[in-house]
Amino acid sequence: MNFFRSCVFLCLCLAGCGVKVPYTNQIKNDFNLDSEREVKKVQFYISSTIILQKSKSSGNQGTADNGSLIASSNKEQDRIIIPVNAKCIFDKYGDNDALIVRFETGVNKTISFSVRPGQANGKYYLVADWYQEKGGKITYGDDVYYATPSSGSAYLQVVLKKLQKTKRKDRIVKGMKV
Repeated sequence: MNFFRSCVFLCLCLAGCGVKVPYTNQIKNDFNLDSEREVKKVQFYISSTIILQKSKSSGNQGTADNGSLIASSNKEQDRIIIPVNAKCIFDKYGDNDALIVRFETGVNKTISFSVRPGQANGKYYLVADWYQEKGGKITYGDDVYYATPSSGSAYLQVVLKKLQKTKRKDRIVKGMKV
C-alpha cells in the first residue's frame, strides 16, 4: 500500500515514426544545415517518379529486287527511371544554392534540385532546361537525357521525426480521517 502512496511514474513518449516533408530553406535553417558536412548526414527522398530518356533514330530508303520501295527505320531508346520515394544523398552544392544529389554511384550521375524563382513554397524542385516538345534537358553521367514533363513536379523530401519527452511524477493521496 505504501508503494501506491508515493508512486512515481516516468513516461517517455517517443514517436518513432517520421513523416516525409518537403525540404525547404525553412527546414535548412531550423536544423542548421548550412555546411556540406551537415547536409551529407541527411537522407533525401524524391516526391514523384523521375523518368530520363534519350533516343536515337536511323533509317534507310531503297528499292527491293522486285521493284518495290523500301523505307526502314530503327529507333533506340534508353530510359532511366527513378521511382517515387527513391533515396538519394547530397553530393555537393551547385549554382544558386542548388543541391546536387546522387541516386547511384558513377561519374557525374547526379541530378540538381533548386528552389524555383518566385516559388512561395520554397521546395527544391528538379532542375533542367525545359523545352516544350522534348521535356527537360539533363546531363546524367556523360549523356544528355530529357526528363519527361511530369518529372518536373519532383522535389526533395526529408523525414521529420518529432520526439517528445514527458516526465511525470504522480503521488496518490490517501486522504484524512477525523
